[in-house]
Amino acid sequence: MPETALSELKAQLVQHYHWLRQYGCNDSHSGNASLRWHNQIWVTPTGCCADTLTPEMLVLCDIEGQIGEGASLDAPLHIATYQHNPAAKAVIHSHGPHAIAMTMSGEDFIPQDFEGQFYFPKVPVISIDYAEYVEKSPVAVAQGLSGHKVVIVRGHGVYACAETINLAYKWSCSVELSAKTAWLAAQL
Repeated sequence: MPETALSELKAQLVQHYHWLRQYGCNDSHSGNASLRWHNQIWVTPTGCCADTLTPEMLVLCDIEGQIGEGASLDAPLHIATYQHNPAAKAVIHSHGPHAIAMTMSGEDFIPQDFEGQFYFPKVPVISIDYAEYVEKSPVAVAQGLSGHKVVIVRGHGVYACAETINLAYKWSCSVELSAKTAWLAAQL
């Protein structure tokens, strides 16, 4: 029975990762996602194509920091997020263009729309120099997600964690729609 549940979760993660591509929150090879199963962390592989990813391609890591061969460059960030957020069972990283564009200044994002204000009155924006991203992002993002559903790394993308894959996906999509609404409002 536990293997069946894990298989279903892996299939869900891949489906939600496909949807991020399908609905414009990622390009063909951007973003990454993971799920936590007890002490196991299953992460999308580095450089994977969202259009062809299958559950069998997910890479096994663990909560203690062991990173499986071929795991996403963000695997340490996913692990740190689970370490800082024990209730989290999923982490999704997306590249929603409006969320990125609306936060290039480095200022926290304050949604203007009703739904955005309800879900996240403030979305912290984390500024990390490109050259220091791999070193500094795991702790910075994990700490940000300790107090918020979503954080944005300036110029890079959205990170969301939640108790379910679907909820992390919802937060990723919701912040993108809030940013798109803010962008449209700014054009008036």
